[in-house]
Amino acid sequence: MRIFIYELISAGGLGGDVAASLRTEGAAMLGAIVDDFERVPGVETLTLLAGDFPESIGRNCCRVAAADESRAFRYLALQADAAVIVAPEFDSLLDRRTGWAVAAGCKLLGSPRDTIRLTTDKFGLALWLARRQVPTPETQLATHPPSSAWFPCVLKPRDGAGSLATVVVNGVGEWADALRQAHAERSGEWVVQPLHRGQAASVGFLVGPRQTVATPGATQTLSRDGRFRYLGGTAPLPEPWRRRAVALATRAVESVPGLRGFVGVDLVLGDAVDGGDDVVIEINPRLTTSYIGLRRLTDANLADLWLRLWNGESVAEPAWRETPVDFSADGRAWLAGSRS
Repeated sequence: MRIFIYELISAGGLGGDVAASLRTEGAAMLGAIVDDFERVPGVETLTLLAGDFPESIGRNCCRVAAADESRAFRYLALQADAAVIVAPEFDSLLDRRTGWAVAAGCKLLGSPRDTIRLTTDKFGLALWLARRQVPTPETQLATHPPSSAWFPCVLKPRDGAGSLATVVVNGVGEWADALRQAHAERSGEWVVQPLHRGQAASVGFLVGPRQTVATPGATQTLSRDGRFRYLGGTAPLPEPWRRRAVALATRAVESVPGLRGFVGVDLVLGDAVDGGDDVVIEINPRLTTSYIGLRRLTDANLADLWLRLWNGESVAEPAWRETPVDFSADGRAWLAGSRS
């Protein structure tokens, strides 16, 4: 089976003007998932990298100039039986490339376009979850300042990814400046939500048509400058956070039809011991950086489980280690306390 494994930044899909940290993060995710799929018997991988990318990833690696990225993507998708597509949600980057793969007759090892469009629309997803009694912050379009009861609140792009252009607004007097700052960073529609305080966390899932496997999750380390920049995390989640996070994230995943492959759910775990003020923040229908840490918690090959679940097989739940693994946003991972 030939699997085309694509990561947008490594392939030059955003051109050359990308922060070095984002390049490193994307390359780390790509390297990890390619390594895991290449250890699955009978699997051959295809990868696409920008011409100036400093190293090769995968046994069959195609290099391309940024101007030819879309043409090369379509060519490799034609050669492959299935594709894993990793791309940010903003500007329809993930949705569009998923469409390219489908048009080439390539099967998806991830979610279909309808599901991607639902989960990447922060306003639409918030309404969807709320209607299905999945706790999530109240959300409205940022066409005007929210009521005073909402402050402090979070202003963010409707289709954002990675806390891009996300701003905490502490009072109505800061609203206009925050909106100007956000618009200076990117264009598009914006949403606003009341700020939920607590422990930021994520739970990754491997989702097939017949079975879903939950990982033990990870804490998220976010910047404290009011921008929520993602810095990394620690896996697994300790108890009792793990039980609460997995239960709530599972409800979110089960509420959305069509999710497949690796899915990441971001949450905030509040102070209530019973999880009564825990909320789902978003659902990522793609590989996330937490995979770097999660794969080090088990002897099972997560890519092998991914493929077997996608094929409709039933799999045994992997055994997870309890020794914590720290990982950074640039894709490095080490045993907690060892920094190695």
